Amino acid sequence: MNILQEIFSVIAGTVTDVLPIAAIIFGFQFAVIRRIPPKLPQILSGFIWVLVGLSLFLLGLEWCLFPLGRLMAEQLTDPAFIYGAEAAGTMVSGIDWKDYGWVYLFAFLIGFSTTIAEPSLIAVAIKANEVSGGAIGVWGLRIAVAIGVAVGISLGSYRIVVGDPIHWYIIVGYVVVVLQTSLAPKLIIPLAYDSGGVTTSTVTVPLVAALGLGLSETVPGRNPLIDGFGLIAFASLFPIMSVMAYAQLSEFWARWKMRKASE
Repeated sequence: MNILQEIFSVIAGTVTDVLPIAAIIFGFQFAVIRRIPPKLPQILSGFIWVLVGLSLFLLGLEWCLFPLGRLMAEQLTDPAFIYGAEAAGTMVSGIDWKDYGWVYLFAFLIGFSTTIAEPSLIAVAIKANEVSGGAIGVWGLRIAVAIGVAVGISLGSYRIVVGDPIHWYIIVGYVVVVLQTSLAPKLIIPLAYDSGGVTTSTVTVPLVAALGLGLSETVPGRNPLIDGFGLIAFASLFPIMSVMAYAQLSEFWARWKMRKASE
């Protein structure tokens, strides 16, 4: 019964959240444009599927992804795992960032894999490939973005472990982005900035947020409110760097091949 109540509560909340969007779209369609959209029954049935899909997705977050992310953080930061079974139940006097190597590796791998599976990134990569006439590879862009997210989340996990202020990392990161922007090929710059946004979507955000909160709750001396958030900012920033670096390396490689061919 509790499960059914939670399902109905999530569905009701989803309907409440989505109805204003539908009201604006259909309001403009009928009141401003004054035309009945083609295939209206298909649009309405698709709208219902959107409500069902969003509701199931939100339930999946609450029942699976958030608990799983926190569980992995708790297990990887457990003193019994880091220092051995003899440390189980003991208080850790000091934190050495080197002891959390498995946390950084897990953060890197989870960031890479979730980004590769991100539907919004796949859509942007396909469109970029079509518009560029194949100059921008679908897999090249996806891997470049995934590497950026993976490095960013690993660095963000390190920040949580050591307890550094987040603003210094972000300031330095955007200084690097500004310098890269002045050097990178002009055609890739807008795509690089967009890539930082499309990565933080349906697949990546739940696991990354759960990982950050789980780490801040289990690492001694950390505050979930102060230290638990911020990983998504790293996941948005570092893909900008990695995509521009990918373009710069591709441009350098093309020039080197042309130079070799002319010799």
